[in-house]
Amino acid sequence: MLRKKIAVAASVATAAALAMSGCGVGGSTSSATGKTITVLVEAGGHAELQPIADEFTKATGTKVSFVELPYDGLYNRLNSEFTSGSVSFDVAALDAVWLPAFKDAVAPLDSLFTDDVKKDLFPALVNEANVGGKYIGMPVWTNSEILYYRKDLFNDPANQTAFKAKYGYDLKPPTTWQQYLDAAAFFTKDGMFGTDVKGAVETEWLAMLSQTGEKTMVVSPDGSSVSLGNANSLKALQFDDSLAKYAPPGGAQVDWAAAQNLFNQGKTAMSLFWAHEYRSIPKDAPVNGKVGVAEMIAGPGGVAGVPGAWYLSVPKAGQQQQAANDFLKFAYDHNELSAQTTLGLVARKSALAKYENQAGYENYKPLIDTLNASATIPRPATPKWQQIVDKVLVPMIQKSLQPGADDQALLNAAKEQVQSLVK
Repeated sequence: MLRKKIAVAASVATAAALAMSGCGVGGSTSSATGKTITVLVEAGGHAELQPIADEFTKATGTKVSFVELPYDGLYNRLNSEFTSGSVSFDVAALDAVWLPAFKDAVAPLDSLFTDDVKKDLFPALVNEANVGGKYIGMPVWTNSEILYYRKDLFNDPANQTAFKAKYGYDLKPPTTWQQYLDAAAFFTKDGMFGTDVKGAVETEWLAMLSQTGEKTMVVSPDGSSVSLGNANSLKALQFDDSLAKYAPPGGAQVDWAAAQNLFNQGKTAMSLFWAHEYRSIPKDAPVNGKVGVAEMIAGPGGVAGVPGAWYLSVPKAGQQQQAANDFLKFAYDHNELSAQTTLGLVARKSALAKYENQAGYENYKPLIDTLNASATIPRPATPKWQQIVDKVLVPMIQKSLQPGADDQALLNAAKEQVQSLVK
């Protein structure tokens, strides 16, 4: 998932929300009154888990103490304690891309992944949770990029007439690469840009790679196959590059925060952005009340996004295994409570479906559709993934945005780098 806080404030869930429908997972809930379990989480993730923790304490008597760290600090803390074999926490929230690196330090959760549980999770999340043949993380929230667009611009009669006259079809939220390019070109005028390009992050290009129909996300988990340099990877990189002419200058340095600010300030007409940020558009932003959302766009292989999931895992060296597993069970069973937090991040299909038609949750339906798309696949389960991102993918994308860049040569060089990293 993106390297940023996943929540900015906590909200208190009502007691009535506890009486929800949905299947549970196996196991029994501890009644160890007076116990305290420690949950290690990225700064901000606390807000998503607090309503669940409050109800867990009411139901079991076990208190939940959160330790919050910034993204990099959390990884370093986990790596240090897992390496030493002495841990100070009972549960940890892990970014999906960390699961392969820490697979030997966390306990298997196979008993929690019943058939009913798997049915209520998106296929990509079930696959991602299984590393080396064992389930080692329970999804607690998930995400994906979806399409953000300016409703006021798309619904303007003058724009609709002009667009149809130029392109021969109705102006509407784009669903394909070509429609996205057409709309981006149309709205690049009068000081506005049609879209953005995010050269400082890799996830958007990865989504485009999946949209080609590519089933190997850069590298296979065992490192035996690298898709960089093939026809699909070239299509994705060329499409990403083609957006630059309709985006603000300096796209090679644009990250998620910069892209979000551009859209919220009314500088871009569209953006492909993480679904959860829909609920965080500032009240005083020029675009407030003017934003529409739709499922991710489709390439030649269909609609696809990159799941941005976080998982709860239990360290093998933890001293309160039963209480920790009870908390994971409870967090899954009551995942719906997180829908009422500031960002409303959840993982279960049923939790999303319950709210998808309610005001303020317009981002849920596009997220469901994107995560359910057959071309949506998780990032590869390789412990080298973050190195691949930092040393290979982001530099490759940034270089591709330079005038006269040879995308095929960049991909070929990147393939050699990845092969060297994973061999």
